[in-house]
Amino acid sequence: MWTYHEDLLARPVPRYTSYPTAVEFHDRVGPADMAGALDAIGADDAVSLYLHVPYCREICWYCGCNTGAANRTARLSAYLDALADEVDMIAGRLGGRGRVTRIAFGGGSPDVVPAATFSALVEKVRTSFTCDAPVLSVELDPRGFDADFAAALAASGVSRASLGVQTFDPAIQAAIGRVQPTALVAEAVRMLRDAGIGSINVDLMYGLPGQTDASLRATLETAIALAPERLAVFGYAHVPHMVPRQRRIDATALPDARTRFRQAERAHAMLVDAGYVAVGFDHFARPDDALARAAAAGTLGRNFQGFTEDAAEVLIGMGASAISAFPDRLLQNEKNSGLYRAHIAAGRLPIARGLHRCAAEQREGRTIAAILSHGTADVADIETPATARHRLRAFEAAGLVRWQGSRLILADDARPYARTIAATFDRYRQTDAGRFSTAV
Repeated sequence: MWTYHEDLLARPVPRYTSYPTAVEFHDRVGPADMAGALDAIGADDAVSLYLHVPYCREICWYCGCNTGAANRTARLSAYLDALADEVDMIAGRLGGRGRVTRIAFGGGSPDVVPAATFSALVEKVRTSFTCDAPVLSVELDPRGFDADFAAALAASGVSRASLGVQTFDPAIQAAIGRVQPTALVAEAVRMLRDAGIGSINVDLMYGLPGQTDASLRATLETAIALAPERLAVFGYAHVPHMVPRQRRIDATALPDARTRFRQAERAHAMLVDAGYVAVGFDHFARPDDALARAAAAGTLGRNFQGFTEDAAEVLIGMGASAISAFPDRLLQNEKNSGLYRAHIAAGRLPIARGLHRCAAEQREGRTIAAILSHGTADVADIETPATARHRLRAFEAAGLVRWQGSRLILADDARPYARTIAATFDRYRQTDAGRFSTAV
């Protein structure tokens, strides 16, 4: 189905959950930049909230997220107190302005939080902000999920949940430090269904150590049998120079580039054959799911949580390392949990890094997002079509793109090349490619 062009995939590129990417963030921003962005929010502006819980019961070796072990109750409790205080700070600054349409809890693993405490946090967020029947979602680790937390989700009105699974193969689970029996995951799905969760996502990975076509196929078959509304299938990025915990993974057992490509193709074919709609380059959804409907309608977007049907232009992140996105700026909280708590205790908005986006960067960002989300973009507002066509001549020669005037259109089989194609419009990607993963 897909043709493998090794030379066109050789360049490491970002996942583009933001533009510019977090690599371009600097420390020349601070609390005043966040205050100004909050003050600019209008009374009726749609706003999404993200609350970050940077703790897990167990640390998986492959994971590049900002998370630590939840092995000290006092530390987790102190963090949650600070997070609640940040909610008060942000809500106080808004003074009722903005309509919250989505509230997402991520991590880490939010289900490390005691069920009653999680319910109280949800209620605090709901009552602190002006909420417009918000969609509530949460990321979960099946290894710690239980009936009490399921009941808390039901009582809090959570309607969407995402389960970190990665693989159902026991040997590969051991190789990446994430052992979780299939029965445990199936039980988590059952409890979520009983709690009224109408949209379940399952995260899977290809390119894992020792992973073969047969083992990937078996994992996909098991995932499909669980009947989630959505699946995300990511390529494992082995960057131990940036993520030290990955040094525990045997790099010699990782599939080569061609095998990774075929694994991505296998996942795409099996999920489409099972009735899922391919969304972007790594998401899949049932045809009646909101994500698939957004893709069909041309309203699909992309943010720090991946492909989304969320149309809000403002995303406010709370918690250590959380990133807030505004049309003209990206602002990240202090990553270190201890320093984050210190900022909150001092009454300071905990912004440590970020940047302001000039008009040209905003246009480039829209072009990159359109390529990734819709497979097409009009490039006329960022450069001449002749210049863009010259830079993409190798992709055009391979039949992966075509042009209609200034409009770039990706071919049906160009999905695995989308990130690399998008990167040609990224002014920062001329150097420092080693910080990123391969596109497939």
